[in-house]
Amino acid sequence: MKYYLFSLTLLYSLFSSSQVDIQDDFEGNGTINSWFGDDCALDSAFSNPYIEGINTSDTVLKYVDTGGSYANVRFESTESIDISVKNTFSFKIYVPSSGITGNQTNRVSLKLQDGTLGSPWVTQSEIIKPIVLNQWQEVSFNFETDNFINLDPSSPDPITRSDFNRVVIQVNGEGNTDHVIAYIDEVLHEETDSNSGDGGNSSNPIFDHLVWSDEFNGAGAIDNNKWFHQTKLPSGGSWYNGEIQHYTNREINSFERDGALNLVAKKESFTDQGHTKQYTSARLNSKFAFMYGRVEVRAKLPQGIGTWPAIWMLGKNIIEPGGYWTNSHGTLPWPACGEIDIMEHWGTNQNYVQSAMHTPSSYGGTVNHGGRSISNVSSAFHTYALEWSSEKMVFSVDGVVHYTYNPPVKNTDTWPFDADQYLLLNIAIEPGVSNTFSQSTMEIDYVRVYQESTASSLRSRANEIKIYPNLINDKFTIKIPSTFIGAEGTMYSINGSKVKTFFMNELKKDLDCKNLTKGIYFLKLETDAKVGTFKLVKN
Repeated sequence: MKYYLFSLTLLYSLFSSSQVDIQDDFEGNGTINSWFGDDCALDSAFSNPYIEGINTSDTVLKYVDTGGSYANVRFESTESIDISVKNTFSFKIYVPSSGITGNQTNRVSLKLQDGTLGSPWVTQSEIIKPIVLNQWQEVSFNFETDNFINLDPSSPDPITRSDFNRVVIQVNGEGNTDHVIAYIDEVLHEETDSNSGDGGNSSNPIFDHLVWSDEFNGAGAIDNNKWFHQTKLPSGGSWYNGEIQHYTNREINSFERDGALNLVAKKESFTDQGHTKQYTSARLNSKFAFMYGRVEVRAKLPQGIGTWPAIWMLGKNIIEPGGYWTNSHGTLPWPACGEIDIMEHWGTNQNYVQSAMHTPSSYGGTVNHGGRSISNVSSAFHTYALEWSSEKMVFSVDGVVHYTYNPPVKNTDTWPFDADQYLLLNIAIEPGVSNTFSQSTMEIDYVRVYQESTASSLRSRANEIKIYPNLINDKFTIKIPSTFIGAEGTMYSINGSKVKTFFMNELKKDLDCKNLTKGIYFLKLETDAKVGTFKLVKN
């Protein structure tokens, strides 16, 4: 099991000035000059064959695995790579389906090794990420927060090591003879939301505690303890955006079966509230609202020209007659309440899914959106996810991010999202629906909401820890927030030897280190969540 290790590194000008930038855009602006292929051909000045999406650069690295069992590309740094300072590697990658053979899982690995060893892989640390075919995507490998694999289980956490100097990239795994062609661009070694101990609030929360879910394991009617049928027509008798359906609370339009929720849009004449319409569907409001967290919805989407399914959120404070929360909490109209579209799909643009934000600064035909094409959204399940923090919104499908909303100025116009929102699931019918449409279903395997656990919250407060002075002489001081009372402290030399242990049983503690030799040390403050690793420099 991987311990959750949240690293805060105190960088001093003497030390950080020696850090080497690692980057390559394959257009002459990089610092990497040692690309090498193991059982893999490469061309680091290849004309980009897919100038589209998030990568319109002219030149990329071409990766050609022609069947070597251990094919990969790699480079070496002239100095040790310090991932306690810069914890993340990222790059863009495109893998065309026409360039692969076999049935390997589509994935990419980044491995850190000590190239000075005769067998550099024996002490390697690796992160594996899923990828999708036929589009550019950016993949990040964070050795501070991602799950990593140490080939030797006795190796320490990579974030504490200083022996790495080689980076290896491998597509679709090893130990096979399958062929792979891939294109790689914009390789970068960087800090990700780093916390420098300055009391800032830039840490990434870890949403690891399930707070609400519906697995849809019943049969028949939906769970009315969790969901509310929104059926009341807006003023004027028609739904927004010119939609032409009635939303109903009938089981024919929404029901559970075989471990899934079925939302069914149908062509049928139906009269309700004095209005007759030719299509019916369902629109569900969650009876749960929350602020900040991770939403995951595994779904298979309907199809047909004119269908418009959505997985989305609205502010609990919305004034919308007929909505579940309006009578008890409604204070603001749309879009002042804020709208978060986790997934929208239009039958007129089959297989393209989009995420969007609606705020007073941009709504209706908003400019705040992003999406991507997925070949089988209506024939296979995919996981649509949102990560919502006080800093940003990150949208993904099957773990691949396609849009991030992070306005530089956050106010009521751009960011009405520091308040509770609730979930909505629905299928709308557009006026241009095909006359051949009869019915189609959105199947939802589950809806899950995660927030920070107590342990994760502790980790996110690690940026409040202070250690000073910058360069240590005879002693240094540690100041902690009250949540760290009782933490165990351990100091290690750069070669991993334990040199001092103590407990933080007070908010401020002075530690004597006049007997320590000059050099670099690591200090770990550990609670049950294993939080806090710091680098110290002894003068």
